[in-house]
Amino acid sequence: MQEFAGERVLMRIHVSEADRFEGHLLYRRIIELLRERHYAGATAFRGAMSFGAGSVVHSDRVEVMSVDLPVIIECVDREEKIREILPDLDRMIGGGLITLERAEVIFYRPHEESA
Repeated sequence: MQEFAGERVLMRIHVSEADRFEGHLLYRRIIELLRERHYAGATAFRGAMSFGAGSVVHSDRVEVMSVDLPVIIECVDREEKIREILPDLDRMIGGGLITLERAEVIFYRPHEESA
């Protein structure tokens, strides 16, 4: 898997944890789609506070409590593979943000099996 090392693209997808696609949680469906299409990997992070294009604050703080916290999905892969899935993500995501940036992959390998 060392052949994956080198310059790649990091895609960040910003959505809300309550967002849905075809009745399923959007962030879960995005992760499933990336796995189904054999992307190198993806991770979803839940944020503590955010605001976006609508300037509405979403927070885990009691005084602003929101059940709609931000979720960021990160995926690193080859540029052409990342760009290939963008139209599908565009159809899935109502409101949100997708960014792309260059990333240098130092190594990419699975965890070793425990003995």
